[in-house]
Amino acid sequence: MKSVLFLCVHNSARSQIAEAYCRLFGGNGIAAESAGLEPGVLNPYVVRALAEDGIDISRKATKSVFEMAKAGRSFDCVVTVCSKEAAERCPVFPGKAAVRLHWPFEDPSTFAGTDGEVMAKVRAVRDAIKDKVREFVETESGR
Repeated sequence: MKSVLFLCVHNSARSQIAEAYCRLFGGNGIAAESAGLEPGVLNPYVVRALAEDGIDISRKATKSVFEMAKAGRSFDCVVTVCSKEAAERCPVFPGKAAVRLHWPFEDPSTFAGTDGEVMAKVRAVRDAIKDKVREFVETESGR
């Protein structure tokens, strides 16, 4: 079984979305986790957007990349999902990883507007991450 870690700044949105879809699409072939540089609180818009796809992360805790590294964790693949604008703050996993990838996605915590406008933007990010994770899982399954 391959292991993958998805990283973003707060582990409250993008990395949680990627982990959820990797678990869904990867089945028993990929063990997915997520973490952040400064673990925060789950983004309620992301919780709602994933619930629309039948995925419940409402009780998930955010995790620190530093705690994982201190515990000596290693992963086959580490994927950062920070936006281009936040690249300098995007976490680096100091542990061992065979493959390191970067998939830039907008940060839902920066979205403004009405509830409907924010949800539309979050859905767009959710769907983009879902497509990228599906592609990743298909590639990994074929190896």
